[in-house]
Amino acid sequence: MPFGGEAWLLTGYAEIKQFLADPRFSSLEATEPDTARVTPLPLRPGNLLTMDPPEHTRIRRVVVKAFSMRRVEQLRDRIRDVVDEQLDLLVAQGPPADLVASLAVPMPVVMISELFGIPYADRERFRRYSDVFVATTAYDPVEIDRSRTALEEYFQELLEQRRACPTDDLVSTLLEAMNTERLTLREAARTGIGILMAGHETSLSMISNSFFLLLSHRELYAQLVAEPSLLPTAIEELLRYIPLRSTGSFPRRATEDVELGGVLIRKGDTVIFQRASADRDERVFTCPEKIDLARRPNPHLGFGHGAHHCLGASLARTELSLALEGLLRRFPNLRLAVPGDEVPWKPGLIARCPARLEVTW
Repeated sequence: MPFGGEAWLLTGYAEIKQFLADPRFSSLEATEPDTARVTPLPLRPGNLLTMDPPEHTRIRRVVVKAFSMRRVEQLRDRIRDVVDEQLDLLVAQGPPADLVASLAVPMPVVMISELFGIPYADRERFRRYSDVFVATTAYDPVEIDRSRTALEEYFQELLEQRRACPTDDLVSTLLEAMNTERLTLREAARTGIGILMAGHETSLSMISNSFFLLLSHRELYAQLVAEPSLLPTAIEELLRYIPLRSTGSFPRRATEDVELGGVLIRKGDTVIFQRASADRDERVFTCPEKIDLARRPNPHLGFGHGAHHCLGASLARTELSLALEGLLRRFPNLRLAVPGDEVPWKPGLIARCPARLEVTW
């Protein structure tokens, strides 16, 4: 592994689904310093990503209501308004324009900020921290650790503010969990950070990658312009096809000897998986290397599986769908302003993502 130690790598669809649903593989034990991993530092314990049942089940039950289908439907009009506002700015600026800075970053940042009730003036502050938080080699471990601590302190400030003045947002939901589920201030802050990271870093990376894929295969963008009814299945195909992480998954460790894929994994062994490989498993997907915007069925693992299935899956789908819908409707002639192989990518981060995406129309 890049930061020491050895791990098992899972690549098959069935094996990864079995692994993700098996409680004998612990996320909490993977926070130990000797865990083989893809990041310079192990994740800190005390957030949903590093909890095991029953603690994970207890805390997830409290926060899941913030991401329910009903709640996301209530947010749909607001998401569409944010997309239109950003596209209005794009029109006013004129080509060429950077689609990452103009839409892929601001839209999910605005939405996750409003979900958490983060003041507008603080958005740049948490963005700066989160860029460092998700680094592999872009920043040194001391800087990454300092950023994690700064984010925890910031969230603790938000929780103390809500204690004095409760509102209808996710920070207040975490405050409720402190009272009803005996969550500590640190656990509430770390849980909030985990949701924040998934809620905007992953979303903006997925949106940026989707724009890049469709515009670098311009016939796919043209197909969606001509057949916008394909958008729901196209979203699922983008989630299947795009290898979002530049590294493997966050690790888990076996709490006892487990046989998986015909291999004996010993107690204490570290296991990671490559989701992109599972979603191109020819045993599950016909012609897996082909991008089929009408693909059905499409049981991809883009949002994981099992107890840690992504909380914000419905929100992420809605954000990606409305961002693409707005682009297709208002910019039917959109195209890359530079050759696809000249698009710059952000180096040294967990998620792969274009740094800029210059477009014209």
